Amino acid sequence: MNLTRFTDYSLRVLLYVAVQPEDRLSNIQEISKIYHISNNHLMKTVHRLGQMGLVHTVRGRNGGFRLAKNPEEINIGWVVRQTEENWDVVECFDETNGFCVINPACRLKRVLAEALDAFFSVLDGYTLADLIVNRSSLQDLLLTTSPEVE
Repeated sequence: MNLTRFTDYSLRVLLYVAVQPEDRLSNIQEISKIYHISNNHLMKTVHRLGQMGLVHTVRGRNGGFRLAKNPEEINIGWVVRQTEENWDVVECFDETNGFCVINPACRLKRVLAEALDAFFSVLDGYTLADLIVNRSSLQDLLLTTSPEVE
């Protein structure tokens, strides 16, 4: 199973913003330079995070964005569910278009569904706060790769 880049970028943006001082606005250009992600991808990502209520955006010349919730309130399993569109791990999970001749007798679908449930069970046990416990180490890494912020 692979998470999409969109989910990866969403989680990375949240991590970046979560380790910034609360009064500081982050912007797409700085995150783009640090993570080597295109501005276009990040614009879509930040826009979606805003729609999800996870970041608050400020428009204008000195605009940017910051977390809209405390890191303790942002559940990682929820974020992943909201940013991924397709959980059809194998073709037979797709009830509309999936067809498998052995489906009536196959246990694989049930085993994979159980594995997917376990995956989410683990993710549901973590918040953004859990991922930034090493906040100072993350800040140090981001600062060493960070462009000069005006």
